[in-house]
Amino acid sequence: MKITKKDVEHVAMLARLYLDEEEKAKYTRQLNSILDYMEKLNQLDTEKVEPTSHVLPIKNVFRKDRVEESLANEEVLANAPDKENGYFKVPKIIED
Repeated sequence: MKITKKDVEHVAMLARLYLDEEEKAKYTRQLNSILDYMEKLNQLDTEKVEPTSHVLPIKNVFRKDRVEESLANEEVLANAPDKENGYFKVPKIIED
């Protein structure tokens, strides 16, 4: 399967991106290069390879929970750009 310039234009339109002619040509080449590489990978014989979720065995390493002294409220708020009544004050982002 080959990606055409028209395909790139269609995806750009869906994503609301403006691409000039040079970018359209560049992305068409790059996407086709990716597909060519994937085709090479598809030619590999994986018949005797077991499916895995990761190439290396991964194990979570957890530390023991420890109760520790927390910072004083004044120390936490010392570098805050804005604070009020012992709390961080941030701009309102939800409208009523």
